[in-house]
Amino acid sequence: MNKLTIRDLDAAGKRVFVRVDFNVPLEDGKITDDSRIVAALPTIKALLAQGAIVILASHLGRPDGKVQDSMRLRPVAERLSQLLGIQVNVTGDALGVGTEDAIKRLKPGEAILLENLRFHAEEEKNDPAFARALASYADVYVNDAFGTAHRAHASTEGIAHILPAYAGLLMEKEIEFLGKLMENPERPFAAIIGGAKVSGKIKVLRNLVDKVEVLVIGGGMANTFLLAQGKPVGKSLVETDRVDDARAIMESAEKHGTKIVLPSDVVVAKEVTRGTEYKTVSVDKVPASWNIVDVGKVSIEAMRKALEPAMTVFWNGPLGVFEIPAFATGTKEVARFLAGRAQAGATVVVGGGDSVAAVEQQGLGDRMTHISTGGGASLEFMEGKELPGVAILLDAAPAAAAE
Repeated sequence: MNKLTIRDLDAAGKRVFVRVDFNVPLEDGKITDDSRIVAALPTIKALLAQGAIVILASHLGRPDGKVQDSMRLRPVAERLSQLLGIQVNVTGDALGVGTEDAIKRLKPGEAILLENLRFHAEEEKNDPAFARALASYADVYVNDAFGTAHRAHASTEGIAHILPAYAGLLMEKEIEFLGKLMENPERPFAAIIGGAKVSGKIKVLRNLVDKVEVLVIGGGMANTFLLAQGKPVGKSLVETDRVDDARAIMESAEKHGTKIVLPSDVVVAKEVTRGTEYKTVSVDKVPASWNIVDVGKVSIEAMRKALEPAMTVFWNGPLGVFEIPAFATGTKEVARFLAGRAQAGATVVVGGGDSVAAVEQQGLGDRMTHISTGGGASLEFMEGKELPGVAILLDAAPAAAAE
């Protein structure tokens, strides 16, 4: 998937509309994790250094088309200003005369941030008039928000029909790493898929089962596979309507020679809460009134052994009820193991969500090969779906034609 990027763009003196993903967590008006802002800095700095006028745009939260003071982007603009070392003001609204005037006053090498795009319902509806209004601010469009690339919204897809559309450096990195996983991974290739439910990841499992040598399944979704094998799962989270899907995936794995690794021992708890009683049991002996909440030590060791030869690993989703520290052991152990594999030369890509949180909490982020900024987007990419926000970007000339 070869797209034109800002490396192919002469941005000097141009007004560049940059869709970023500044959907950061806030508590009492303060940012608790600025990693998404930091991830966008290379693109913003590169454009400013070229002498572009940069118009940044993002959503924050789910305001459902209404102005919500708790979802204003002022804290983001303040943090961005600190990180860039220049003042970046936020507009009062994404549209309007005041915003137009503020953009007209910008000089090359300056930036502004539009107020939360989703204060307008037209954004998520991909309204053509709203897209035209956004496009009127700029000469060129850059998408650096991979986390929203699976949505055809006005600022991710509609605007790219109007302006020449390029990938930002973060978008380029996402396409490069995830694209290589799907098209030309170094082998052996392994995937670890966890999380609560099979239903949300059934398509990615189907797409990966014949592409990997090893498929490790953990988290709540493993319960459905255990049930498909006739194992007792007690009161655990399980999707009985997905048992046939689980069986089909296991049959497909056998047909393609793919090794599936499921838990052989599990941590079970009386309740899925902090401070509850818990113990480790074989998957054949889960008590009827208990809940599976994590993988056991034997399972962790089996997963390590299966993953050891892998030269490429994709990981999405925790292996237990990660929010409760007592049930986060499997997830944390796998994070540490993968960090070691990445340091030893394997390509390790962590695909969004709680698996990223597990990595970051242990300070292992910079030891992984790539951490995807898009949970839903990276999953849909790994399902083999075309992402609207990526597909609409300008294609680069094929290598042969370029020579």
